[in-house]
Amino acid sequence: MSESLTEEALMISRGEGTQTVYRCQASLLIMVLAVFFIPFPGTILSASADPVPQRQRVRDLGIIVGQYQPGPLNAITDVEGVKVGHTTLNEGEGPLKPGKGPVRTGVTVIIPRDDVWNKKVPAGAFVLNGTGEMTGLAWVAESGFLEYPIALTNTLNVPRVANGVISWMIRQYPGIGISDDTLTPVVAECDDGRLNDIQGRHVTEQHVMSALDSAKTGTVAEGTVGAGTGMVSYGFKGGIGTSSRIVSGKDGGYTVGVLVNANHGRRPELVVNGVPVGKFYEPSIQMSEALMPGQSEGSIIIVVATDAPLDSRQLTRLAKRAALGLARTGSTARHGSGDFILAFSTSNVIPHYPQEPTFIMAHLADTHLNPLIAATVEATEEAILNALTMATTVVGRDGRRVESIDLGRLSDLTKGTR
Repeated sequence: MSESLTEEALMISRGEGTQTVYRCQASLLIMVLAVFFIPFPGTILSASADPVPQRQRVRDLGIIVGQYQPGPLNAITDVEGVKVGHTTLNEGEGPLKPGKGPVRTGVTVIIPRDDVWNKKVPAGAFVLNGTGEMTGLAWVAESGFLEYPIALTNTLNVPRVANGVISWMIRQYPGIGISDDTLTPVVAECDDGRLNDIQGRHVTEQHVMSALDSAKTGTVAEGTVGAGTGMVSYGFKGGIGTSSRIVSGKDGGYTVGVLVNANHGRRPELVVNGVPVGKFYEPSIQMSEALMPGQSEGSIIIVVATDAPLDSRQLTRLAKRAALGLARTGSTARHGSGDFILAFSTSNVIPHYPQEPTFIMAHLADTHLNPLIAATVEATEEAILNALTMATTVVGRDGRRVESIDLGRLSDLTKGTR
C-alpha cells in the first residue's frame, strides 16, 4: 500500500443531487473491507453512526397532517423548476480536535429556477426570532425579488459558503462585477456545533459548487444530509425535511412546497399532529437540554416556494404563516433560537434589465390567499416532522450520540389521530 494510502483514504459517494464525503484511516478501511465487503458488496460504512435503519416519512407512518393533498413527491420540488442539491461531510470520530474534526456538516442549496439571475422570482421574508443569520435579506426586502440560489449551512461556515455561491454565479455569468451588477447571496445558518467541529469550517467553495452543479428536480434527500447532517431537533436527530400541498382546482390548483433545516426545540415541546409526543416519549438524555451557558438553543430555516402568482408583499405574508406550521410542532421560538423564513414564487418573471419601462405580472387577489395560507401552514408542519422521521442516529464529536426518533414508538403514540 502506498504511503499516501496509509495516512488516510477518501471515499466519495455521489447520488442524484447529493455528494457525500467520508474519511477513515486506511487500517480501519482494510478491516471494514475484510469483514463487510465480501458479504455486502458496494457497502460504504460510516464510523459516525449505526447501520442505517429503514426510515420513513411521517405520511408513510399513517400520520396525515392537515386537509390538503400533497404534490406527487410531497416535496418543494413539486413546484415546477425548483431544484435542490446537497453536499454531505461525514468524517472522523472520537475527541474534538478543533479545526480537524470530527466533521458532521454540509451544505444544502435551493435553486428557484434556471437562469434566475436574468429571470428573477418575487420573494419575501420573515424573521420570527433573530438569533441567527440569513444573509441578503435586506436586498430581498428592498427589491422584492430573489436572483440567485439559496444556501443552507452551519453558522461559522456562512462566509465560505457565500464565497462558493458567488464563485458559482460568476462562472455562470462572467460579467458579474465587471459589466453587470454584483450580488449579495442568501446564506442561512444553523449551529451544528453539538455534533460537528464547527470551528473547522469544513464546507469549502468546491463543496458548495458541487451541490449547485448536482442540484436537481425530483425526489429530495431528507434527514441527515447536507446542511442537516449535524442538526438536532426536539432532542432527536433533526435535519432536512420537505413537504408540499396542492390547493383545489377552483382555488387555482396552485402548489406550495416547503423545505426546512430543523435544529430547534426541546423534547417536551414536540407535538405531532396534535399529540404531545414529547411529553409521552420515554425519558432520555437530549442534547438540546445539555447546553453550556452561552451556547445556541438551536434554529430552523424554512424556505417556501409556490407557483401561485404572488408579489413580494403577499409572499411575506405566506412566510409569516409558515411560523404557524412551526408552532404546530410545539416550537415557542425561544430566546436563543434563530427562526428565518424565506418565500418565493415562480409564477412571474422579473427581468434583469427590462428593455421597456414597464412589464406585466399576474397577481392573485388577496381575497383568494386563504387556501395558500392553509397550505403553507400544513406543508411547514409536515416538512419538520419529515426531518425528524427521516433523520438517522448520529455519533459526533467527543462521542456525543443523538438518537433518531423511534418510528415504532411515534406510531404508537399517534394512533388516535388516524
